[in-house]
Amino acid sequence: MILLDGKALSEKIKEEVKVEVAQLVEEKHITPGLAVILVGNDAASATYVASKAKSCKNAGIYSVVHEMPDSITQEELLETIEMMNNNPKLDGILVQLPLPKHIDTTVVLEAINPLKDVDGFHPYNVGRMVSNLDSFLPATPFGVMRMFQEYGIELSGKNVVVIGSSDIVGKPMAALLTNAKATVTVCNSRTKDLASHTKAADIVVIAVGVPHLLKGDMLKDGAVVIDVGINRLDTGKLTGDADFEDCKDKCTHITPVPGGVGPMTIGMLLKNTLKAAKLREKRESK
Repeated sequence: MILLDGKALSEKIKEEVKVEVAQLVEEKHITPGLAVILVGNDAASATYVASKAKSCKNAGIYSVVHEMPDSITQEELLETIEMMNNNPKLDGILVQLPLPKHIDTTVVLEAINPLKDVDGFHPYNVGRMVSNLDSFLPATPFGVMRMFQEYGIELSGKNVVVIGSSDIVGKPMAALLTNAKATVTVCNSRTKDLASHTKAADIVVIAVGVPHLLKGDMLKDGAVVIDVGINRLDTGKLTGDADFEDCKDKCTHITPVPGGVGPMTIGMLLKNTLKAAKLREKRESK
């Protein structure tokens, strides 16, 4: 069984980005810039945003965190995004989710300039991704695809089950796997007899937020398990959606939690921000 080490791979990606950013600054005099909007005081979101800001700094990317109270109106939030859309020094705009209930998330995400949509959530980028055209890819599924590449896991012709159909992970994951010529089944909370699907899968990607939902007896021998879930138990311990101890002996490859898919997300966000800066340079040089 091979452990898919997202922490080590993420550090490798961050180093790649750092080298390319330095090159862009030296040769083109462009410093990539990322703006993160944080609404409210959700502790998990604040921790994640702080980690993004630190990673940006280490990679040589200019970053700014725009904090807003959860009493902010939708109109005020949209005005801030428009200001950022018009700021030539900002290549990427990221709105940390979830947003307060009085704000329409769809309207907010659609207000971001698609060329600055480094989260890959704008319908323009989603459409291009599904059509297998160049676009900004959502960071978590993008990170999983990089893992497959890094560890030489073949996707073409493989049976893949994606458990979870969220807009952030499940749906884009299914689209990227389909584009890679995998045969993809998407399961959700209404799926009957989940095990009948997973037992036929060469690869299982699970992202539902239910601790230890996936058990070893639901897998065939030699399966690959990608666990995107991260859950905090009453004991304070972090665990995934797959029962790692129960599943590992059935697998050729499996991601740990923590230290698997999680660290990849920030690494791929940095790659998207760098990509946006390079696209800006191309537009400006025309």
